[in-house]
Amino acid sequence: RSVNLTGTVGQSFGVWNAGGLNMTLTGDANDYVGKGMTGGRLVIAPPAKVTFDAHNSAIMGNTCLYGATGGHLFAAGRAGERFAVRNSGAIAVVEGIGDNGCEYMTGGIVAVLGSVGVNFGAGMTGGFAYILNEHNDIEHRVNPELVDILSIADKGILSEHLRGLINQHYELTGSEHSLALLSNFAEVMHQFRLIKPKTSDVKNLLGHISRSSAELRVQAQ
Repeated sequence: RSVNLTGTVGQSFGVWNAGGLNMTLTGDANDYVGKGMTGGRLVIAPPAKVTFDAHNSAIMGNTCLYGATGGHLFAAGRAGERFAVRNSGAIAVVEGIGDNGCEYMTGGIVAVLGSVGVNFGAGMTGGFAYILNEHNDIEHRVNPELVDILSIADKGILSEHLRGLINQHYELTGSEHSLALLSNFAEVMHQFRLIKPKTSDVKNLLGHISRSSAELRVQAQ
């Protein structure tokens, strides 16, 4: 089932969203988007031909994807603080987030096509994240206690997986920023960093990627 909405929604858009329900919002949302979602898909994008810089503008509030266990979220803009805290299975693409992103995350995949606030990945023990290191300051924004910061430029399967996520994000949101990244991906992939728990090895990541790619193919059908 698909639901299409236009305008501004209050708190808790798509909370506890379940498999089979795909909701698209043309506009913006407040806090708790996708809280506790277990499946389905949420898409948030600004209206076409907006005059402001959507990539650097907030499109949803704080504590989005809190405690999510599955599903997909694509947002063509920035999220607030505590994005994907305690996420254990959702896959998300967003264009920037505030402080404390992916705190206590135990699973899932988050791709941030822009900057992050401080204390990213604190207490993160599972899943992984891609971050566009726009300002070359990622080491000062990631909490290094439990996670590693790696380049993906020499890891073909990771860069191709990221490209697939960005392509899906563009197809669903029409994001000009994601189109620009895709158009110059051979260069911009050098700016991306992989954030993963120190306890996760390559085998763990490949398992996540295999499941993520399969889910994206199902979503596209």
